[in-house]
Amino acid sequence: MNALVPLLVIIPLVGAAVTLILGRYPRVQIVISVSALTLVTAAAAVLLVIVDHSDTPVVVKVGGWEPPFGIVLVVDRLSAIMVVVSALMLLGVLIFAVGQGIADRDRDTPVSIFHPTYLILSAGLFDAFIAGDLFNMYVGFEMLLAASYVLLTLGGTGARIRAGVTYIVVSLVSSLLFLGAIALIYGATGTVTMALLSDRIRALPLDVQMILCAALLIGFAVKAAVFPLSFWLPDSYPTAPAPVTAVFAGLLTKVGVYAIIRTDKLLFFDVPLTIPLLIVGGLTMLIGILGALAQADVKRLLSFTLVSHIGYMIFGVAIGTELATGATIYYIVHHIMVQTALFLVVGLIERVGRATSITRLGGLLKKAPYVAVLFFIGALNLGGIPPFSGFLGKVGLFEAGAESPSPLVYALLAAGAVTSLLTLYALMRVWNMAFWRPAADVEGYSSPMIESLQESPDAVNGSATGVATATGTSTLMVGATTGLIALTLCLTVFAGPLFELAQRAAVNVSTPEQYVDSVFPGGAP
Repeated sequence: MNALVPLLVIIPLVGAAVTLILGRYPRVQIVISVSALTLVTAAAAVLLVIVDHSDTPVVVKVGGWEPPFGIVLVVDRLSAIMVVVSALMLLGVLIFAVGQGIADRDRDTPVSIFHPTYLILSAGLFDAFIAGDLFNMYVGFEMLLAASYVLLTLGGTGARIRAGVTYIVVSLVSSLLFLGAIALIYGATGTVTMALLSDRIRALPLDVQMILCAALLIGFAVKAAVFPLSFWLPDSYPTAPAPVTAVFAGLLTKVGVYAIIRTDKLLFFDVPLTIPLLIVGGLTMLIGILGALAQADVKRLLSFTLVSHIGYMIFGVAIGTELATGATIYYIVHHIMVQTALFLVVGLIERVGRATSITRLGGLLKKAPYVAVLFFIGALNLGGIPPFSGFLGKVGLFEAGAESPSPLVYALLAAGAVTSLLTLYALMRVWNMAFWRPAADVEGYSSPMIESLQESPDAVNGSATGVATATGTSTLMVGATTGLIALTLCLTVFAGPLFELAQRAAVNVSTPEQYVDSVFPGGAP
């Protein structure tokens, strides 16, 4: 089964090459892309079952070269969970994108470029999750970032190019910081293999450990959109096409959070990070949600809530106990799914209402009731209403915080509760304005946008169920969004087993000796 590990990266890379060659055959590209991600999802699920039952990471030494001289790939519970969830989201969004291409007849998107780029981004994500050394993780980051530059600017509009420039500059700075941190670590320890670094960094003076840790954390914090390094995100994501925005919001920031968890638990567990991470986590929560409250555009509003909810994950990392780490892993999975699904719902809203600003939307509950239900479920989940997974994840984090009492932790618990309430308020404001408010109450409701909605409600809904099937949308778009919303509900229905899996993953992550012994069975050199 070790052969499955490199396939997580090889399959999408081969798929990218084939789809690029077959650029003149869009239907074949679709089949290859969907097949590649389906195979990766199946392989990752098998690996998750294997590592969960064996309680031992699966290690592959690429080319037979022993580390630290060769590349090592490591799949433990945490990395397997991240790959499975990422593959599911990528597959769902790809189906949505295919449906959007059918509805648009691919007028605005160069399909020959989209599919290979999307698969390269997928390969970069998977490589970052299973990398056993820092430089290979850096390569994974660069693969997904290079692909994201292309996806962000698809269509070539002025707004997308401007947003792409900001995103590229910030990403390049982040990459330089990460690469510089790798150079410092190699200079101090003579290796970048994480299993070796776990021992060698511990032997360094504490002040040197703190410098190395800070260098890595700053690079990862930019990628994770942690305050005050999150300024770039709200301006970059909303301009992209709906499928691209959904993937970016759901997955790209979580790669940074994953890297923070991995390096904190494996490399820098002796470095006192609790207080600075608590402060940063609290500020990320509050500044992010306050920014969301000031937005009229739904995409920008969700982008700010994305920033604020990264703060919950940093809070869990700061607490650092096994309970906190398990709750953080569960919350990451929840947030990936819910945020991805909500951005796809907003993509449907944009096509149904011809706008994403709540000042120009109204009457959509009557025009598209099915879309209204999808948004309502996602909003309640993200807002943390019982019994949804957003509530369960926050309860787990708050319980972990209560077991590590201090004035600063209590302040973070209060900030978390306030952030959750304000998130619900912001999303319900969108619901009230876009769905519940009559179209006639919208300022300028007689504009062409509103008239088109009033003239042909069936062209929006296609049927009495309110499912959009005619102009502007396709069945695949609605079906993919429904599937992702259904997956978010599974996090609630199967919360018990999933929490237990997350706790087992937390035990693995919190026990670096197991990771080291898997890479070096005879002991680290």
